[in-house]
Amino acid sequence: MLKITKYAAIDIGSNAVRLLISNIIEQEGEPVKFKKSSLVRVPIRLGSDVFINGEISEENQQRMLDTMTAFYLLMKSHKVEKYKACATSAMREADNGHEVAALISEKANISIDIIDGEEEAAIIAATDLHQFIKEDRTYLYVDVGGGSTEFTVIHHSAIMASRSFKIGTVRLLNDMVKRETWSQLEAWIKANTAGYDKLEVIGSGGNINKIFKISGKAIGKPLTYFYLTTYYNKLQSYSYEERITELELNQDRADVIIPATRIYLSAMKWSGAKDIYVPKIGLSDGIIKSVYHNTVSSVII
Repeated sequence: MLKITKYAAIDIGSNAVRLLISNIIEQEGEPVKFKKSSLVRVPIRLGSDVFINGEISEENQQRMLDTMTAFYLLMKSHKVEKYKACATSAMREADNGHEVAALISEKANISIDIIDGEEEAAIIAATDLHQFIKEDRTYLYVDVGGGSTEFTVIHHSAIMASRSFKIGTVRLLNDMVKRETWSQLEAWIKANTAGYDKLEVIGSGGNINKIFKISGKAIGKPLTYFYLTTYYNKLQSYSYEERITELELNQDRADVIIPATRIYLSAMKWSGAKDIYVPKIGLSDGIIKSVYHNTVSSVII
């Protein structure tokens, strides 16, 4: 017997807002399958408001309202049964974050949960990493966002340590990350990876996905530290305009891709990893799986 249901995840990040709609395929005697049906990304960049001015501007409040209204209609059109909307560092740090969430609930009929960094890391860790990792190895999972980055150490498929740091692409663009925060991250990575002979990094986030696509590597093959360093230097040698016109990056990607790459390279350097794997998973995938397993609250449409 075959059963197919649709769930949706809304990820309200500091750089962009995403709607992921997935088919949950259940067949007797077979493991459940999660298949992406639709993915929509809108680069609102809430972090540029919040990290500088402390609140979400009226312009971006309206853009959020328009986007969430569209997302609700898309979910209805797709016949989504359940959804969960999570907002991360930008909305949780905005003075008017809860006010904006209430506005969206009233006007767009979307209920938003503003989650902390530790819950964000836990949801990301709920993704089906076992599909991408080998049980006898050790990994540092790095999920780079606009406002924060979540780090998780995985040894023999078990989570050994997990922490969120306020080091994100939008913060770095606005020169808002102190040297002390970098030092804390370096110390945390070294302390939590020191006991392992060989460790590899798993990277998630739109920027590393883009770099992996550009590399032409086959799915499942890693990027090397040398390749990532070379590409990082190449990016820095181009102006913002040249990254758009010559490297053909979208305008909302052409600036954040440099600080994102810096974070991945730092994680590789401090953990001693020579390779980074890019399985194309993140918060949205974790939300879908958490809703399916009833480990988080969700909303029935």
